Amino acid sequence: MKKKYQNAFFLFGLAVLIVMITQLPFAQVWQGLQHAGYWFFAVVILWAFLYIFNTGAWYIIIKNTSSSAKERKSPVKFWWLYKVTISGFALNYATPGGLMGGEPYRIMALAPKIGTERASSSVILYVMTHIFSHFWFWMLSSVLFFVTQRVTVFMAILLSIVIAVCLLAIWFFLKGYKRGLAVSGMRLLSHIPGMHRRANRFIESHREQLDTIDKQIASLHNQNPRTFVSVVLLELTCRFCSALEVFFCLMVLYTSVNFIDCILIIAFTTLFANLLFFMPLQLGGREGGFLMSTTGLGLTSGAGIFVALIVRVRELVWTAIGLLLIKIEKRNKERNDSSQTSEQPQKP
Repeated sequence: MKKKYQNAFFLFGLAVLIVMITQLPFAQVWQGLQHAGYWFFAVVILWAFLYIFNTGAWYIIIKNTSSSAKERKSPVKFWWLYKVTISGFALNYATPGGLMGGEPYRIMALAPKIGTERASSSVILYVMTHIFSHFWFWMLSSVLFFVTQRVTVFMAILLSIVIAVCLLAIWFFLKGYKRGLAVSGMRLLSHIPGMHRRANRFIESHREQLDTIDKQIASLHNQNPRTFVSVVLLELTCRFCSALEVFFCLMVLYTSVNFIDCILIIAFTTLFANLLFFMPLQLGGREGGFLMSTTGLGLTSGAGIFVALIVRVRELVWTAIGLLLIKIEKRNKERNDSSQTSEQPQKP
């Protein structure tokens, strides 16, 4: 990735991070961190392991969206991809609309190693799988709520709607996996007012590249069904393991915690927060989701506020780490470029 683009991503993320930090109630944050004690560090460290699941899913996709044995031996190393994954999520946390920040960064970071088309298809596939696993998680959690909780008529209707929407979304994504989404996505953009001519012009000038990306997207599902299932299971496992974050927070407040309740809390909190995807760091949506889900399961509102506070600070910590990794990657690239220049023989 060019130096100016790395600088742009870093400065943008840093600016948003500073704004987000200034919006925190510092006295309440400090009190919450003191109360959490070492459990806060457990929450932060947990995400170092959860990002391994995300990286593993993306790594498998990159290895399998290739048409030749030579492409499968790509120069992408797992731990380098791990750093890019963390930085990509950091930019997503800080960007209104989520995917407008992290995914362009991932494509631009990966393109010099495997080419723009393969980089684009792998990122699109990973995003599809990431969202696809969320719908599975929400649907399975709704079923889990029916099985383990006392369900009122209102909740039965609400959960039935959630399950129906999730099934519809899963069907839509399966169609996208079979046919690809690059061309159809651009055609969808052409129906937006003011984007018709630009989208059609882009389709016409990049038709071959878009078709190649769609073929690579479809190949993972059609030619490698076991690989496709393993990628989805990795992401879905990450969703369930993320409930440990809530588990650690509630351990501070209660002597015994039900892990199933933690799964339900994280499921319905993320569902509510994603309905407010346009807000940077999902401000307000995440907090409101924790408050409603904890009180809905019979816990106190204070527990919901405490969990939301710890999770918000954790997100800020990992956003800062992700931005720092962008800066470190930039310095390493500059050092490598300078060493390569110095090794070249001087012309007489």
